[in-house]
Amino acid sequence: MLLELAVENYAVVDRIRVRFHTGLNLLTGETGSGKSIVVDALGLLLGGRSSADMIRSGSEKARICGVFDAGDRAAKVLDQAGFETDGGDLLLEREILSNGKSRVYVNNRPATVALLKDLAPHLGDIHGQHDQQLLFDPISQLALLDSFAGARGQRLKAREIYAAWKKTADEIAELESNSREKNRLLDLWQFQRKEIESAALRVGEDAELEAERKIQQNSGKLLELAGSAWALLYEDPGAVWPATRSVAKKLDDLAKIDAAMAPVRQALEPALIAIQDVAYTLRDYLGRVEANPARLEEIENRLAAIEKMKRKYGTGVAEILDFLADVSRKIEAVENSGERLEALHRERAGLAAKYSEAAGVLTELRRAKAVELGRRVEEELKPLAMDRTVFRIAVQPAEWSETGADKVLFLVSPNAGEEPKPMEKIASGGELSRIALALKTCLVGGRASGSVQRTLVFDEIDTGIGGRAAEGVARRLKALAAENQVICVTHLAQIACFADHHYRVGKLERNGRTVSEIDELDATGSTEEIGRMLSGQVLTPEAIRNAQELVRAARA
Repeated sequence: MLLELAVENYAVVDRIRVRFHTGLNLLTGETGSGKSIVVDALGLLLGGRSSADMIRSGSEKARICGVFDAGDRAAKVLDQAGFETDGGDLLLEREILSNGKSRVYVNNRPATVALLKDLAPHLGDIHGQHDQQLLFDPISQLALLDSFAGARGQRLKAREIYAAWKKTADEIAELESNSREKNRLLDLWQFQRKEIESAALRVGEDAELEAERKIQQNSGKLLELAGSAWALLYEDPGAVWPATRSVAKKLDDLAKIDAAMAPVRQALEPALIAIQDVAYTLRDYLGRVEANPARLEEIENRLAAIEKMKRKYGTGVAEILDFLADVSRKIEAVENSGERLEALHRERAGLAAKYSEAAGVLTELRRAKAVELGRRVEEELKPLAMDRTVFRIAVQPAEWSETGADKVLFLVSPNAGEEPKPMEKIASGGELSRIALALKTCLVGGRASGSVQRTLVFDEIDTGIGGRAAEGVARRLKALAAENQVICVTHLAQIACFADHHYRVGKLERNGRTVSEIDELDATGSTEEIGRMLSGQVLTPEAIRNAQELVRAARA
């Protein structure tokens, strides 16, 4: 449950900090005072969408911080996300930046909005002013019924099977729709494969041929240069090798007389070896190089053939071979498409049978729980001044989808003798508020004694009601608050008088700017606030007495 909420620079809120308690926490105040802003700020801590528009003018960021007494399930979510928990309070923080982005911190560690959303079901639930309209949405109605039925596991199973079935069906459709076009292209692909395979290309072949062509084109010059180098080293008068050998012999004679010259002789030895190696290499090279016009023509023809392939299939031999591999795969796919289609049809039939079975189990569960939920809602509506209301949930066949093969309709008959019809055609605003509260009550369910309470938030659940209906709503909220922490925004004195903890939200001007503040009221302050709600601007003694009477009746 929520222990404390702090809000800074959010809308008209400058800075507020408020502690909440177990039981029924009621927020009252004039229209536009900022009551719903408090609820919206709490929604951000539970993973709601943020907007830079909500940052207070003149501020760089807004900050919302909440301290929760979290239970074992929330702790398990944190453990799975890598956040250590010691069983103490859970601190959630969210900052909204001027660029529209937001930062999230869990127990002072950076986190994600996704983690807040994962924690939300175990911390609280917000029913806002616009959530009632979701009751008209068939998808939301189905989700509510499945939540009551505890159908999450079966629904996940059906979704997984449906996803596999849909993927198979899409692949079949694609194969069948493209088969004519692919058959038309088959001749082209086969020609391309044959042409490339007949060329017998080898990776790196073009580079090798280019190097060999260069040698063949310059064979005369190569022979001239190599022959000159050989002559200078070995054959010409005064060639390097004989001259160096003469130097070596003279150094040998010097070393025999003066041993100090022996190292000098040894230093020359590597040069002698290197000169001899170069000379022998040049000799062998001259034996290999020869002008071969026939080989040059062969190289030119091969390079021309490779260049033709490059213009058609790729910039290099490697790309051409990749093209060949791709074409071969396409040909194989077309040639085997019949077998593939047969296999896919068998696979789809098997998945269809599995999905039909899973969806059938889901349908049976929904129909059984629809009757139970309808009866429970009718019981909840009786103390809300809708004691003769008929509430039915119709589970009807629908096209296959990831949610099953059903569609759900909430049918209502507020008046005796009328046939139940869809809510959007029958229910008024006040009736819809009470139906929403009844559904919420049924979905919350009981809790084990001593367990950590969840926080249930109702933002103006009293829209469109008054009198006996308002009292019924208040008593229902009070009953919910016996097992859950309830935070409720209300405009009705008939509801405010049931508060276990009463907060007044108001606006005032400070330093030339409007700010919202929230104060927790004591018994006297609560009675005066209820009196103001009854009398308007002027708080009369009669209004105080009426407020005191309402509080006494609520406590009775």
